[in-house]
Amino acid sequence: MAKLESTFLNMFLTLLISTAVSSLAASYVYNLTKDPIAEVDRQKQQKAIEMVMPGFTELNRFAILPHSGGDSLIFYEGIKDGEVIGVAINTYTHLGYNGLIRIMVGFTPDGTIVSYQVLEHKETPGLGSKIADNFKEQFDGKNPAAFSLKVRKDGGDVDAITAATISSRAVCDALSRAFQAYEEVKQKQN
Repeated sequence: MAKLESTFLNMFLTLLISTAVSSLAASYVYNLTKDPIAEVDRQKQQKAIEMVMPGFTELNRFAILPHSGGDSLIFYEGIKDGEVIGVAINTYTHLGYNGLIRIMVGFTPDGTIVSYQVLEHKETPGLGSKIADNFKEQFDGKNPAAFSLKVRKDGGDVDAITAATISSRAVCDALSRAFQAYEEVKQKQN
């Protein structure tokens, strides 16, 4: 094979061909994996809804834009025998140590927290990542109308995770956002 002369045109064509091949390969892999990834995300969300609002037989989905601004929250109203048994809310916060945290939280009709499931986070493994573990049990069965969703350092009722106060505050923020939006929806319905 003959060695090509090192000219601008040869370098340009080599880079152009390399870039085109790489782009086509990346595009092919993306198209091949996007549907399976979307399905896994859908199943993860469905499982989270079932965990935070057990017993429903039918779901009504709707989104609202809270008065406080930001992204919309997605509500899943759980229905059993024609009656609303609760609501699961896909909420979020950007106050995590490493940014975005998405949570699915379940409320009974009176606003009591059933439970929550972390859908997405990038918190520090072994510290902030504990928001998905035993930390969440302190919220179960609590009504934010009477239970202050702030860490004790800030005058609230939540025991923060040791060395992960920022992550703990972020969860409180996401749950507060969901509860406030739920209260707004209930007021509009009455």
